[in-house]
Amino acid sequence: MSFMYNPYPFDDLVPVNRPAIRDEVGKQVVKGSVNVAKKLASGLENGMVIGIDGYVGADFARTVNLLEQQLHVRGLKTRKIDFRSVYKNEKELWDLVDSKLSWDRSEDPTLLFGQVYKGGYEGLLDPDKLEGLKRQKDRPDAVTIVYGQGCLIKGLRGFYDVKVFLDVTPKESILRIRRGQYINIGMDEALTTPLIIRRCYYCDFEVAVGLRRELLARERNVDFYVENDNPNENILLPYDAFSEVTSALSSYPFRCKPVYLEGVWGGTYMKKLRKLPAQMRNAAWVFDLIPMEVSVLVDVKGTLLEIPFSTFFMKEGEKVLGPKVVDKFGGYFPIRFNWDDSYHSTGNMSIQCHSGSAYNKAHYNEFGRQDESYYVVVTGHDAKTFIGFRDDADIPEFFRAIEAADTKHQPVDYMKYVSYEKSVPGLQVMLPAGTIHSSGRNQVILEIGSLTIGSYTYKMYDYLRLDFDGKQRPIHTKLGELNVNQQRRTSVIHDPASKDYIVQEPRLAASGEGWEEYIVGENEQLYFSLRRLEFEKTCTQRTDGKFHVLTLVDGEKIRVRSKAHPERAYEASFMDLVVVPADMGEYVIENLGAEPIRVHKTLLRDGYEDVEL
Repeated sequence: MSFMYNPYPFDDLVPVNRPAIRDEVGKQVVKGSVNVAKKLASGLENGMVIGIDGYVGADFARTVNLLEQQLHVRGLKTRKIDFRSVYKNEKELWDLVDSKLSWDRSEDPTLLFGQVYKGGYEGLLDPDKLEGLKRQKDRPDAVTIVYGQGCLIKGLRGFYDVKVFLDVTPKESILRIRRGQYINIGMDEALTTPLIIRRCYYCDFEVAVGLRRELLARERNVDFYVENDNPNENILLPYDAFSEVTSALSSYPFRCKPVYLEGVWGGTYMKKLRKLPAQMRNAAWVFDLIPMEVSVLVDVKGTLLEIPFSTFFMKEGEKVLGPKVVDKFGGYFPIRFNWDDSYHSTGNMSIQCHSGSAYNKAHYNEFGRQDESYYVVVTGHDAKTFIGFRDDADIPEFFRAIEAADTKHQPVDYMKYVSYEKSVPGLQVMLPAGTIHSSGRNQVILEIGSLTIGSYTYKMYDYLRLDFDGKQRPIHTKLGELNVNQQRRTSVIHDPASKDYIVQEPRLAASGEGWEEYIVGENEQLYFSLRRLEFEKTCTQRTDGKFHVLTLVDGEKIRVRSKAHPERAYEASFMDLVVVPADMGEYVIENLGAEPIRVHKTLLRDGYEDVEL
C-alpha cells in the first residue's frame, strides 16, 4: 500500500495474453467513449433508470455527460442523481472510519496505518437518504441516471433497468488520486495525497473491492462491464462477453502487466532488461504479481483489454486457484511477487521487519500475517542478504542505537548486530513475520510474500538516508521493536532442527526424464513451498489442483503449455513470471534457447490448509 504512493506512469504493453476467443465475442466489443455512450443510450427509454457504479477513481462525470448527450440526441430527457448525496455526513464517517486510523506521529511518522473498515458501502450510507432515493424512481418523462461508488449495492439492484460497472486498474486509480481527480467517499474536500491514499486503503478500496466481487464474480449482477482507464477511450463489453473473455484466459498460462516504482536505493538492472523509459531514475520495485496492484492485458480480437488482476481472479478464482484455496483465503490470491532491484545502486534496502498474524488482526483488522522470502537472481560484487541477528549481537544496544539514529541522526554500525548471507544466484532465504532483514546493494531478488494486502514494513534503520523530497526517511523504531523476533540469530536460522530453519540447503524433491526439482525453501510457518526446476530441454509438471507460479531465473526463453491442449501456451523471457492455473493438469515447460534452464516454482505446500493466516 505505501509503495503505491507513486507508481511510475509507464505502461508496459509487452505481456499481452492471447487466449482463443470466439469471433462473436469480438463483435460485441465497443471501443471509444462516444460509441460506448451511444450503446448505453440505445437501450434506454423514458421512465427507465440506469445505475453506473465503478471502482475508486472511475470517471463518472465524463461517462455520464456523454450518455446525457446521446440521450438528448434521441430526444429523451434526463435526470441525474449523484450517489454521493446518499452518504452519511463527514462527522459520522469520521467516527466510523477515520477515528480508527493512526494519528500518533511518534509511532507512525507518515501516518500510514489504521484499521480496515469492514462494513461495506451499506454502513457508509444514510438510511433516510437511501429511502429518499428509492422514492425518486417514478419519472416517466425522463431517463434517470444514478451514478457513483456504491450505487449498485444489493439492496438497490432491483431499482435499475440497466446496470453498468466502470473498472479502473489500481495503478491508474492511484495516479488519478495524485492528479487531484478523487475525493474520498463522503468528503466535501480533498485531503493531502498520502492521507487520501491511506483512507482509500482502509475504507474506499476495501468497500469497492467487496462490491466488485459481488457484481462480477459469479452471478450476472451487471449488464455491461466498461474498462475506464482511459476516459477518452472507454471499452465496453456486455457481461456475458466479458465473462467469456475471463473464462478463456483462466484456461491458459498467463502473465500480468507489471507496475514499476522508483526508490532511493533503486538499481539499474530491471530498467535495462525491461527497456524502461530513460527518464526513470531507477526501478527499485517491479510489481510483477502483487495481486491487488497489477492487471492483465488480453487481446480480444484486436482490442487490447486491460482488466485489474483482482477483478479477474475474483471472477475466475476457482479455476485459477482451486476451490479449496478460494475458501481458505477468502477469495484473495494468496501469494505476491515482486522484484527488488539494488543492482549498481546507492545502497541497501532499509533494515526492517514485518508484523505477524495476531498483531495485524488486533491493530489493523487485517486478514493475516506478512511473511516474505527472497530468492537471489542477479548479483554484483560483494552483494549481501541480511537476515536475523548475529549470535553475538547485543540487541538492547541495537534498539538504543537505532533510536538515536532516528532522533539524533547518529549513524549505526548495523553490521555489529545484523547477520548476513553472501549473495549468490540461487540463494533462497525465508522471512517469517518478525524476521529482521534487508536486501543489500548490488543485487536483484525475487521477493515472494504472503497474502497480506497492506505494506506493514517497519523500517528500523535506513542509514540516515534522505528521500527524493530531501527529507529523512521515516523510521518505525517502536513498531519494529514490538514485532521483531529476537531469537532468530545466525545459528538458529541455519539449524535444521529448529523451527526457524529458514536458510536451507536445496534438497531433491522429484525428478523425471532430463529434469530435477529441488525444494529450496519450505517451513511450517509459511504456507507456500519454494522450488527450483533444472533441465536442458523440457520439464513435465502437474498442478494436481494447485496453481503454480513460474519464474525464469536462468536461461533465455521458455514456453509453458498445456499437455492436453498445446495451443494453450505462454512464452516467457528471462525474469518473467507466469501463472499456471490450478486446473491446468499436466503441462510442459520447453527450453526455447540454447543454455540450460532454471525455473523458480512457487506453490502452496502440503498442509497449507492448517497454517494460521
